[in-house]
Amino acid sequence: MKILGIGNAIVDVLCKVNDDFLIKNSLTKSTMKLIDENEFKTLLSLVNIEETVSGGSVANSIVGLSQLGNKVGFIGKVSNDNLGQKYEDGLKEENVKYLYEKKEEPIPTGSCLILITPDSERTMCTYLGTAGKINASDIDPKIIKNSEITFLEGYLWDEGEPKKAFDKAINNSNKVVLSLSDLFCVERHKKHFLELVRNEVDIVFANEQEFLSLINSNSFNEIISFSKNLKKNIIITRGKKGAVAISNNEVVECPAKQDLKIKDLTGAGDLFAAGYLHGFINNLSTERSLEEGTKLSSNIIEKIGARL
Repeated sequence: MKILGIGNAIVDVLCKVNDDFLIKNSLTKSTMKLIDENEFKTLLSLVNIEETVSGGSVANSIVGLSQLGNKVGFIGKVSNDNLGQKYEDGLKEENVKYLYEKKEEPIPTGSCLILITPDSERTMCTYLGTAGKINASDIDPKIIKNSEITFLEGYLWDEGEPKKAFDKAINNSNKVVLSLSDLFCVERHKKHFLELVRNEVDIVFANEQEFLSLINSNSFNEIISFSKNLKKNIIITRGKKGAVAISNNEVVECPAKQDLKIKDLTGAGDLFAAGYLHGFINNLSTERSLEEGTKLSSNIIEKIGARL
């Protein structure tokens, strides 16, 4: 297997709302908020569902890689319930090997309400459910070792059992990719993420705001100098300014595509990572890999949802 993704197994529930809905419900646009089951049910009762998809950040990337013809798998914890079965079926339909054996769990499969405003921004309200209860016993070292790359998401990292699962995956991996996932996520776990970036992982994906927060800076030039010193692959997306890859002393830039008819920014970063990693594992140049990432992310934001 080329790449094994490990992340939160979340059923995405896509809905269109206006800005007033966010204000009334005390939600900050373009961020991810963790909510409990009751709040999830309350919000769900107030919206019209457009679509449901087997989601989660790294799962979206893994599906993108599969669609490009790569052999990939995914580990994410679901319960043996209706949504859990939908989740597994959804990944299998995309030719992704689902490598977690679901069991009856005390809490249900996780769900993410993705609220899309008229400006195409997405605001996520996530009920982690059993996804947030992943632990070391859910990680099979044999499966990890049989994959060339393990792709982890920052969303998965949390103190306690999830951290143990994260550490077990890293310790058994041939090569590790980490997505920083979300600005709030970085701010919550900054010290630990900095340690991971410096010492544990080989490739890092982040947007500019996430990485600036990670290194407590407001200067993009400081991202460049910090990343050069790391001697790893640091991939930064910058919205309309395009994307940059920093590896050793090499800095490669790729412009963003222009004149896009943006409908929904859900999955833009996830599909960018898929495109870049597709290039990386197929021995394309850094420039070509950035172009592949840019192409996929551009395609995905012109439609609703995170599936090509």
